[in-house]
Formats: sequence, structure tokens, C-alpha cells
Amino acid sequence: MPPNTKPSKTIINAGLALRPHRLIQIVSIVLIAISISILLNLLEGNWTTVCILLGISGVLSLAVWQAKSNHIDRAAKIVVATLACSMCFLSFKFEGIHDAAICALPAIMIFAAMFSTRRLFITTLIFIFVILTLMVTANIQGWYINEVKPVTWNSLIDVLAILSATACFVWLLASDLRVALAHLETENDRISDAFSRIDTLAHHDALTGLPNRLLARLRFEQAVELARRSQQHIAVLFLDLDNFKTVNDSLGHAAGDALLCDVAQRLKIAARASDTVSRQGGDEFLIVMAGQADHSAVATVSVKIINSLLAPFHVNGMELLVTCSLGIALYPEDGEDFDTLLKHSDMAMYKAKDSGRNALRFYDVEMNTSVIEHLHLISGIRSALLKHEFKLYYQPQYHLKTGRIIGAEALIRWIHPEQGLIPPIRFIPVAERSGQIHEIGTWVINEACRQAKEWQNAGLSQLVVAINLSPIQFRRDDLEGDVMHALATAQLSASSIELELTESLLIAESSQISSLLSRLRLLGIRLSIDDFGTGYSNLGYLSRFEVERLKIDQSFVRRMMDNSNDQGIVRAIIEMAHSLKLEVVAEGVENSATLTRLIELGCEYGQGFHWSPALPAEQFFKFVKDYQILDGE
Repeated sequence: MPPNTKPSKTIINAGLALRPHRLIQIVSIVLIAISISILLNLLEGNWTTVCILLGISGVLSLAVWQAKSNHIDRAAKIVVATLACSMCFLSFKFEGIHDAAICALPAIMIFAAMFSTRRLFITTLIFIFVILTLMVTANIQGWYINEVKPVTWNSLIDVLAILSATACFVWLLASDLRVALAHLETENDRISDAFSRIDTLAHHDALTGLPNRLLARLRFEQAVELARRSQQHIAVLFLDLDNFKTVNDSLGHAAGDALLCDVAQRLKIAARASDTVSRQGGDEFLIVMAGQADHSAVATVSVKIINSLLAPFHVNGMELLVTCSLGIALYPEDGEDFDTLLKHSDMAMYKAKDSGRNALRFYDVEMNTSVIEHLHLISGIRSALLKHEFKLYYQPQYHLKTGRIIGAEALIRWIHPEQGLIPPIRFIPVAERSGQIHEIGTWVINEACRQAKEWQNAGLSQLVVAINLSPIQFRRDDLEGDVMHALATAQLSASSIELELTESLLIAESSQISSLLSRLRLLGIRLSIDDFGTGYSNLGYLSRFEVERLKIDQSFVRRMMDNSNDQGIVRAIIEMAHSLKLEVVAEGVENSATLTRLIELGCEYGQGFHWSPALPAEQFFKFVKDYQILDGE
């Protein structure tokens, strides 16, 4: 919430409280002056004047009572009207324009300006002008001649009393004005400070204290003016931390925030003093580098920035290793405005991530083409879900020693009406980034369960259908519900399906994932690790998550007969799995020599083109039935 820039309520309330007090003080001073005049007129025997002055005192006392009752405007009107009328009357009755009462008129106008409304002020001024004009006119025309008495000591006392009352009145108002000016100066300082803090909040990130994107934009626009004159480049660097979500999920948001602050400090140190290091949001940072000569100079600073994050971070007593992916776009080659360069550097950053992370990439035009294709795929996926263009193909899985078909892996295919078959490698990563993988994954689970039940009803009761899951699907809380709903809808037993997980999912060691997998196991659902050996293979998580089977990645199996290293990896995986009492499935079995060697190594199951590619459901059913007939089952 921005700081309050309105005048302080304390000052306003103090000013309001002071008005009745000051009004009472001023009226009291006037009453004292009138009392002195009454005393003098009593001594001279001017009973008419005494009566008039007593009447004025009574009315002014009424004004004091109104002020004490907090009716300030009413009290002010009474004072102004009473004094203006009485002073004009006394002047007219006695010495006219030369009367001492005339001296009180300026003070009355000041009082009206300070305590009353503009309408009353103007009305009073006009009234005084009219009375004085009539008074002078009456004397000139001889209608009423004011007698000017000789000057006496009483005349002096009258004038001094009026001047003293006026002086006290003006002094009080001036004193209030000085206090008000002092308060206004204090308020001005407070508001200036508030605006300064508002500016800081508007242009800086609250967590790290770095400039935000708004300030980065302003700095870029300033740099453009200089770059146009000096013919130099401006680099916009888009930096994203790799695997920051893992830190946030496992250690908590407080630790994640602490890490972001430490990263911000390192980036400030690594960048040049003239560079603007800003936080884009989340784990994304933006760096505007002005005055760059060429790509080489930008790359040098960029490498320094990446390397600055390689040293371990210490958060909550833990040592964390952090890397980043960096995308770079240059002004004016890659764009001439901030938004275009931001978009292009973002594209380049994702290319850096795709290349293996902890890397940097410069933007090029082909990336833009790739992004357009990416957007078309997102739109196409949405349409494909509505038009039922996705199909499940099934690749049979075999027991290697007996040759029996024991299951099938469900593999999604996109049959596009214009482009034909779109392989999963093209659309699955896009679906994961866009979040559409949740809808696709739910459809796959439902369709696989429905098909498995249909095959069971047709006589294939022993088949277990393996379903691939994306790690992204585990980020929502409804995966367990989706699986249970699919099983219930299809009236399929949980033991009839197997969920294939990736190594990266288990490495995250999230308590949420661990709890979810435990609940799925309690339902009777089998768990397997897909593409084992391509990630950070670890024995610990295999036993911890109650995995039943490992699937050796096909890249090792296909080359094992030609490459001793790959064969050694396959042997090691099989031996390790057996030591943990896990079964092994070899993917990518393409010839009989590979099959024979896998049997010798003790591998239990396999799948691959040696037997069959993935087939549509109808062809798969016919394939299995024909195979059973040939096999004599």
C-alpha cells in the first residue's frame, strides 16, 4: 500500500480545535477594549454611548457562547455583523470619518477573512464602503454634519484601545500563520519523502531491492538515445534460474526468497556499474547493458554473469548449487523497442534451457519462426482435444524367456487432418510448457483404462497397460482423483494398469510426490521408472518410492551389441535392479541377437520393433490374438 500523501489528520484536527479558541481570545480582547471605552464614557457622562457599548458587549458575549458550543461559523457571523454595524453606527453618530471607531474597520475585515465565509466577507466590505460613502456624502451635501470634537486624552485612549485590540488580534493570527507555515513545511517534507518512497516502490522490486521491469524500461529508453548518437549496441539479457522450483518446493518459500536475494547481489557484483540489473518476477532477472561494441563484448560480460552463480549458495545452513540460462537480444539488430527485445531475449533464454541449461544463447530469426510454430501447436492441441485427433497406440511387452505377451505400453499419437502424424517429441514439450499436458494426460488415463477393460471383456484378461505420466501432471492435486475416476468409470481393477514415471520426478524428493505415489501403490497400481539411465540414476529413490520395474532406455539397448560401454551399462542396470528385487524391461529390442543377450543378462521383459511397433487399438488386439494362436495359447 503506498504511503499516505494527504495532509496529516493531526494537523487538520489541531487547526480545527484552534479556531474556537482563537475566536474566543479575539472576542475577549475586543470586550476588554470595549470595557475601557465604557469606563471612559462613564467618566464623561456619555450615557448613550455607554448603552450602545453595553449592547455590543452583550451580543459579543452571545458569540463567545456560540463558539464554546462549537458553532464557529455562527459565532463569526455574529461578531462580524455586530462589530461592523456598531463601528459604522458610532462613526456616523459622532465624528464621522474622523471617529476613532473607523480604526477598527480593517481589523473587522481581517477577522471576517480568517473566520467567516467569502460571501460574508464581501458583504461586509460592501456594507462598510456604502456606509462610509453615505457618511461623507451627507457631510458634503449638508444633510448631516458630523461634529469633530477637540482632541482630548480620552480620544487618545480610545484610539490606543482600538489599536491595541487590533494589534493583539493581528499578532494572534500572525502567530497562527507562522505555526501553520511550520506545519506545512513539515508536511511538505513528509509528503516529499512519501513520494520518494512511492517512486522507490514503483520502480524497485520489494524482495531484492533491484530495479523492476518498469525502471529497466526507462533505463533502456535513456540508453537508446545515447546509442543512436554513438552507434553502439544495447544488450537485453533475460536470465532464468535453473530448477529454482525444486528449491522452493523442498525448502520452502522463505528459503527461495533468501536465495533470490543472494542471487541478486551476485548479479549486481558481476554486472558493470553502468548496467541495470532488474528482477522480472519469480526467478527471472533482466539485465540492460548499454554501450556495447559487439557480440563478443556482450558474451564476455554474459559469461562472467553465468560464472558468478556457480559458487555454492548458503541458505538456512544448506549449501545450494544454482545455475542459470541466459538469453540475449541486441539493439538495434534484434529489435528497436524494449518489448520486442524482451520477447526475443526470452525466446533465446528458452533455447539456452533446451540446450542443456547453464548456457547462454543469442537471439536469431529462426527462433521467432520456432515460436510461431510453438503458438500454432498450442492452438492445434486445443483443437485436437476437441476434435478427438489424439489416438493411443499400443506396443506389446513380452516376457523374454516364455515369449508371452504380458502387457502393452500406451503411446499417444496426434493424427492431424492436414499434417498427418505429428510425433510426441514435437507436441508433448509444448503441452508441458503451456499447461495443456493436464488435459492430455487426463484423456490418456481415461482412454487407456477404457481400452484395457474392453480387451479384458474380449478375452485379454492378463494384459497390463502401462501409462506414461509427465512430471508436470504431479504439480496439481487432482492426479490421484483422475486415476481413481478413470478406473471407476471403466470398472477396471487397479492392478491392470502401470504408471510410468521419469527419474527427474523422483529426484525432486517432494513430500507431496512421495505421499501421492504411496497412495497410488496402496490402491494396487504398479509403478515403473521409464527411460532409466538417462537421468541422475540413484539407488536411494528406487527403494524409497516402492518402484516395481525399471525400463532401460532404448538408446542403450539398441547399441549394446555394437558398443561394449552400452552393454556394460545395461548389465549394470540389470544387476542393480535385481539387487533391489526389481524387474527390468528393455526398450528398443530390434533383433534376435539383442534379445538373446538380454536373456543371458537376466532381463525379464522387453519391447521393440523385433516384435512389433506401436499399433492402433484394433490392430493391437488382432496382433495379440494372432500371436496367441501361433503360440498355441
